[in-house]
Amino acid sequence: MPKSSENHSKPTIVWFRQDLRIEDHPALAAASELGNPIIPIYIWSPEDEGKWPIGAASKWWLHHSLESLQNELSHRNLKLIILKGSYLKTLMKLVEETESEVVLWNRCYEPAFLESDTAIKAALQKKGMETKSFNGSLLYDPWKILNKQHKPFKVFTYFWKDCLKSGDPSQPAVYTKHFIAYPKKIVSESLDSLELLPKIHWDKGLIDTWQPGEKHAQAALKKAIKTVLPNYTETRDFPFLNGTSQLSPYLHFGEISPRAIWQAVSKSKELDKDQAQAFLRQLGWREFGYYLLYHFPHTPEHPLYPKYENLPWRKDPEGLTAWQKGLTGYPLIDAGMRQLWKIGWMHNRVRMLVGSFLVKDLLIAWQEGEKWFWDTLVDANLANNTLGWQWVGGCGADAAPYFRVFNPVVQGEKFDAKGEYVKKWVPELADLPVKWIHRPWEAPEDVLRQAGVVLGENYPKPLVDHDQARLRALEGFKSLKNFEDEED
Repeated sequence: MPKSSENHSKPTIVWFRQDLRIEDHPALAAASELGNPIIPIYIWSPEDEGKWPIGAASKWWLHHSLESLQNELSHRNLKLIILKGSYLKTLMKLVEETESEVVLWNRCYEPAFLESDTAIKAALQKKGMETKSFNGSLLYDPWKILNKQHKPFKVFTYFWKDCLKSGDPSQPAVYTKHFIAYPKKIVSESLDSLELLPKIHWDKGLIDTWQPGEKHAQAALKKAIKTVLPNYTETRDFPFLNGTSQLSPYLHFGEISPRAIWQAVSKSKELDKDQAQAFLRQLGWREFGYYLLYHFPHTPEHPLYPKYENLPWRKDPEGLTAWQKGLTGYPLIDAGMRQLWKIGWMHNRVRMLVGSFLVKDLLIAWQEGEKWFWDTLVDANLANNTLGWQWVGGCGADAAPYFRVFNPVVQGEKFDAKGEYVKKWVPELADLPVKWIHRPWEAPEDVLRQAGVVLGENYPKPLVDHDQARLRALEGFKSLKNFEDEED
C-alpha cells in the first residue's frame, strides 16, 4: 500500500469502475487510510472496453447506479467526478490538474481492462505516481488457483474444491478514518451527458422491476436471506417462483461485493448449512467464469477447445429474429425471451434452455446468442455470459463431452407444470388448458378456438420439429471426439 504523503494537500484519486459502492471498497478504504483528500472519479470511455462495449440494458442500469453512487458519496462529503475520454489520457490530465501523487482502483478482469490497466500503471509510474490496484470483485485471485501441474482448472468441481481448500475469502474492507474532501473545484461531466438512457422509452419494464444502487443491493441480499435462501435448493429451478436471489446485476456493477454476500450468508442464523452452501456454490460458478476468462481470454469469441471451432452452424436470420422476439412457437422458450426483453433478466434455468434451443434446435452459433444477451441483460457480464454460452454450445469448460439437447416441452412440463411462467410472459396462451400449454400445436381445434389461440396468426407454429432438429444437431456433432448422445 502506498504511504501517506507528508503534504496532505496532495489528493488521492480513487477510480471507480465495476465497483459502484462505498462498503467493502478496497481502493476507497486504502485512500481513507492515507489521510489525504480523496477525488472519486468515473471515466466514461466505451472505446477502452475493447470488442465488448456496454450493452443497452446495462447502460440503463449504469445510469441509475452512478446516480446512486453520487448520492452515497455526497452523504460522506465527497463528490463523484464524471469524466469522458480515454482512461490513460483522462487520468494523466487529472493528475496534472490536481497534482495528485497516488491513483488507486479495484481490478476488472476482462481482457481489455487487464491490458489497459498494465499500460496505465506503467505510464503513471513513469511519471512518478504511486499506483495500486485491489481485488474488489472476486473471492479469489484467479492466478492463485492452479492444479498440481500449475495449470488452470477446466472443471468446476476441482476448481471450487481448490478454492475452498485455500481458505475462506478475505474479510470485507472496513474504514477506520473519515473521508477528506478535495477542496478545489474540478469540472465534471453531467450524468445525463453520457446518454446512457434510451431515447425511445423501451425501459418501462426495467423501471418497474429494478432499483439499482448500493442500498437496494443490500436490501436485496437481506430479502434473499430471509425469504429465498431458506428453501433455495427446492425452489431455484422453477422460473415461476421467486426462488433465486436476483443479485446478479448488483454484483456485476459492484453495488455489492461477493465477499459481503459470502460473509452475510455464511454467518446467517436463518439458513441451514446445506442451503447456504448451495447458494455459495453459485458464487463459485461466478468465480469460475472470471477464472476461465482470465486464463483463456480468447473465449468470448472462440471455443475453449479449438476442435470445436468449426461446428456446423447455420445462417438463419429469420430463425434468429424469431428467437430474439420470443416467437419460436415453443411456449417456454418464448416466455424466457420475452421476460428478457421486458425486464432485462431471465431465470437461470430458462437461460440454459433458450440457449440450447438456439444452438441445438436451430443450429445457430452460440456467439449470436451471446451478443443478444450482452445487449439485453442488465446483468450482462462477459465472464459468465461466455461461460454459459460455451456450456450450451458444448465447446467450453464442463460442457464437453456432454452434448445435451434439452426438450423444451419436457422441460416446461417439469419446471412449469401449471404453465404459470408461460401464462405470465406469453399472455396469448393464458386461456389454454394446462394439458396443452407447452405443446399448443397438438391441442384440438376446438380447444384452441375456446382459448382464443390461432396458430400461425396470434401465436406462431413451431419453428422446427424438436425431434427432427435434435437428430440434425446430433448428426452435426458426430464427427467430434468424446461425443455423447444425451437428452434431458
